[in-house]
Amino acid sequence: MYESLQQLDPIKINFSASGMHVINIILSFIMFGVALGIKPAEFKELIKHPKSAIIGLTSQVIALPLITFLLVIALSNWITPTVAMGMILVAACPGGNISNFMSSLSKANTELSVGLTATTTLLATFTTPFNFAFYGGLYVKYISKHARHILQPLEIDNGQMFQTVFILLGIPLIAGIFFSHYFPRITEKLKKPIQVLSIVFFIAMVVLSFANNLDLFLKYILFIFFIVLIHNLLALSTGFSLATIFKLPNADRRTLTIETGIQNSGLGLVLLFNPKIFPPELALGGMLFITAWWGIWHIVSGLSISLYWNNRNPQ
Repeated sequence: MYESLQQLDPIKINFSASGMHVINIILSFIMFGVALGIKPAEFKELIKHPKSAIIGLTSQVIALPLITFLLVIALSNWITPTVAMGMILVAACPGGNISNFMSSLSKANTELSVGLTATTTLLATFTTPFNFAFYGGLYVKYISKHARHILQPLEIDNGQMFQTVFILLGIPLIAGIFFSHYFPRITEKLKKPIQVLSIVFFIAMVVLSFANNLDLFLKYILFIFFIVLIHNLLALSTGFSLATIFKLPNADRRTLTIETGIQNSGLGLVLLFNPKIFPPELALGGMLFITAWWGIWHIVSGLSISLYWNNRNPQ
């Protein structure tokens, strides 16, 4: 399996400057759509129910990156360094924007879901660069015997990553929140169409990424499928387990399960495409495959769980 996954690394995705602008605009549009559902009242809900909010934030920002790192250690003899780094990158990203829809479908605590998505997205400006640099650095430096050749290049410029995340997340979120506040009627009409377009745009990003490497994608998707399946299952289980251990209401358990298992892989892809963060001369195909497939698979797993819970009263 290790030797097979090594075949992915030579894949390089080089977008032109105009292509990168399009990708950045797409993600910014998606985050603007997320912000349309964020209202000050959502943060008040977190303050009213601090226990669920604190456990939810802990699950996403602290527990998931840590457990991902432990999983990477457990699989270190079977996965390549770039696949491991892709898993760490996904875990460092904030919650995905479709988690609120899935929470609603699951009869979960939707207000808690929106509040957690908003908070983790705002925190991602700091937490995404920190978690990726911290756990990625530990992995490259101490765990993988095969990672010495990528040690130096993967010492990412945290300042550049912070700047990129702020531009891609912070500015669209602030703009969306203000737009929602001053134009509430238009916002209500735009929210659902933008949610649908967000999924379409993400799939378009994945297609653009693999347009010239479809044969390799089909050849090795089975390995990537099982790795992402295990990782995503672990993420979902982390949220559910923490909520259960701390005896949260069933509706909140559902919310934490979905929020922890649905990650903003689109952000991960855009970071990978940014030549100032990941130089294009690096062979990081494994990271690309993991991040892209995560974005597709978590939609499948999240909707499956949501439909299952939809037929069961949380009480």
